[in-house]
Amino acid sequence: MNRVVVTGLGCITPIGKTVDEFSTALFAGATGIGPLRAFPEAPSGDPLNPNLRFSRYAEVKDFDPAPFLSSGQIVATDRSAQFAILAARQAVEHSGFLQSHTPEAIAIITGCSTGGRNSEEHETGRLYNQNARVHPLTVIRTMSSAGASYIATENNITGPTLNISTACSSGTHAIGLAFQMVRSGMVTSAIAGGHEAPLTLGFLRAWDSMRVVSPTQCRPFSADRDGMTLGEGSATLILETLESARARNATIYAEIVGFGMSADAHHITQPKAEGAAEAMRRAVKDAGASLDEVDYINAHGTGTQVNDTVEAAAIHQVFGERAAHIPVTSTKALHGHSIGATGAIEALATILALSEGKLPANAGVTAVDPALDLDVILDSYRVSTPKLALTNSLAFGGLNAVLAIRPFIA
Repeated sequence: MNRVVVTGLGCITPIGKTVDEFSTALFAGATGIGPLRAFPEAPSGDPLNPNLRFSRYAEVKDFDPAPFLSSGQIVATDRSAQFAILAARQAVEHSGFLQSHTPEAIAIITGCSTGGRNSEEHETGRLYNQNARVHPLTVIRTMSSAGASYIATENNITGPTLNISTACSSGTHAIGLAFQMVRSGMVTSAIAGGHEAPLTLGFLRAWDSMRVVSPTQCRPFSADRDGMTLGEGSATLILETLESARARNATIYAEIVGFGMSADAHHITQPKAEGAAEAMRRAVKDAGASLDEVDYINAHGTGTQVNDTVEAAAIHQVFGERAAHIPVTSTKALHGHSIGATGAIEALATILALSEGKLPANAGVTAVDPALDLDVILDSYRVSTPKLALTNSLAFGGLNAVLAIRPFIA
């Protein structure tokens, strides 16, 4: 089995449109959550009154693809795919790995759950309200796999290329599959991550109807938590074998050592602690590690009463008496819950935590819910270099994915 290392990073997020910006905000605890923008299509006729129970989300502000993409690319792509292209471009340039790998030996695995939501809602609205002709590129714009295809075309990569749609675990599943492919020797390197741009009126209304979005702001593991905050964005990692990274003297940020998956087989929206616990155990076992080595968890931590309670219960099931002493963070209070992109953004945060020796704080918490009995990092980052970190993604439908990541040790 090959050792698999991370040699390139890229992102477009509500707390930074570059990795440097993201890192600065991450460790400063600077949130990207802000007021909703105007929605001209609001049925009320008032673009500032979309009739939602919440008024905040995590948007990538001031995003303009024009300086980075051709006019043809912009016309043919949705905002979601644009995020994917640019985050991948950053990671590729950051890594400089392309010249050391043949095109057919590189995989591209993306995670995207909702596809081109902006394009879909715009064209559907025109069809139903105006009986207008649908734009001929609508199918291309709305494909969940469009991001992966454009990344392949831009970089002339002919290896395995696909998109994974497993709701909130999509990005983590994508990175995990890419890790397995590089480790097994199926490919020598991979571009892997997640992207999502779902902050449309229809999408927000749908989530509003579920009564799980915070009317205030996401506060994971807080005693007064009242729901999630929706977001958007993209994050991309370059994975390659340690052998190839050493051969070209690449900068190595971390080593992915394990991946665990499970299904709750329980309920479409209600999570089950046993399912999340099994995914964590499998990730640690896949890493060839012991549970005692895990000393940081980047939690799924959505800020809902049910999710945080169930995830805390899963951590206690896995780690027993140690559970209350393992540092835990959810970074969703900074960048929001970006559905398919979330796992990739949180993997990026975990890798930066390991490479910088700083564990980010859990923002927005007034007081940790004592019933959870977790060591939630508060106020400011904690100086520490964990031996082994887990990053959890627990999706609707009971689809769980967990990555095990180590600081790189030569």
